[in-house]
Amino acid sequence: MSARLADATGHRGASVADGAPANPGAERRAWGGMWGWPLVFGVSTAIGLVSSLFSDGGFGDWLGWLTLGAPVAACLWWGWLRR
Repeated sequence: MSARLADATGHRGASVADGAPANPGAERRAWGGMWGWPLVFGVSTAIGLVSSLFSDGGFGDWLGWLTLGAPVAACLWWGWLRR
């Protein structure tokens, strides 16, 4: 017999041994922790490329510089300057 206790309705909850995850939110956080920043940089780069290609001075050029420079700055910071 399982060591799980029944609640007031007599239902026994799922346990880790039954294949239920111990922390159901952990998988979602792990996915966001792994893919969150690459997705942000990918969208940012796409916005910067479109902005740089279709703008003719002004705000579009500045937006392109900022959005295309952010991944470069992050790579320099995390890859080279933090040694």
